[in-house]
Amino acid sequence: MSARIVVVAGVTAAGKTAAAIAIARRRGGELVGADSVQVYRGFDVGSAKPTAAELGEVRHHLIDVADPDAPIDAATYAALADRAIAGILARGRLPIVVGGTGLWLRALVRGLVELPKPDPALRAALEAEAEAVGDAALHARLAPLDPRYAAQIHPHDRRRIVRALEVLAQTGRPLGEHLAEHAKGAPRYATETYLLDRPRAELYARLRARIDAMIAAGWVDEVRAIVARWGRDVRPLHSVGYRQLLAHVEGEVSLEEAARLAYKATRIYTRRQRTWFTGEPLGGAWCEAETLGR
Repeated sequence: MSARIVVVAGVTAAGKTAAAIAIARRRGGELVGADSVQVYRGFDVGSAKPTAAELGEVRHHLIDVADPDAPIDAATYAALADRAIAGILARGRLPIVVGGTGLWLRALVRGLVELPKPDPALRAALEAEAEAVGDAALHARLAPLDPRYAAQIHPHDRRRIVRALEVLAQTGRPLGEHLAEHAKGAPRYATETYLLDRPRAELYARLRARIDAMIAAGWVDEVRAIVARWGRDVRPLHSVGYRQLLAHVEGEVSLEEAARLAYKATRIYTRRQRTWFTGEPLGGAWCEAETLGR
């Protein structure tokens, strides 16, 4: 097993970056991002990317390392993070992995389960079904067949819904069972884990204030610039928050409605993060960010 690393995970807006920086200052660490949007260049405001002051205070890795059209999946992330962690350890520093993208953290700490390769014909049929009935309806079909995995993914996350149904058809077993069985194996790293959350009312107030602050800081212009340079179909532009701002930029909803929808989607996302990390064998316990700064 590799040397011990610190993992700071948990829900959006709980204060993960500030807590990780506090640990790094106190213990001589460097940060390794685990955020599937912050990894992309140009996605600054809406991803709550660390500020210039934060980036200058403590060395960060895996922030702004790819263009938005680059395909970075969990396996690619784990390989990048492995290299960053090896470099940090070689410098005699403490690797502190921080972020809320659960699948990426799973890939890094536990590795990925071996599954059959995608079946082109089966995938095409499922994609056609999704087009015909909608992502939410396909998610509703998945839910009773694979309740564990369905609870962890968004009803409009077509890519993961299709993959789950594909694995079920190929193996006769739910993807959630495959993942749970794999999680019982030996981890790739020994971890000191902190899962950050806040009381619901406080967290939701922080979410609302953060969305308002992002819009005031130029989030709409950021989305326009991304569309102008990269087009509307790059994957991170359809992440939580960006998807709703994109609808405004394309004239589908008012800015006020986009903000409301972004807040609602982010609240739902925090519930999914809470469910995910509660079920992950990362160790650690739920706590508030301020307890890590002491």
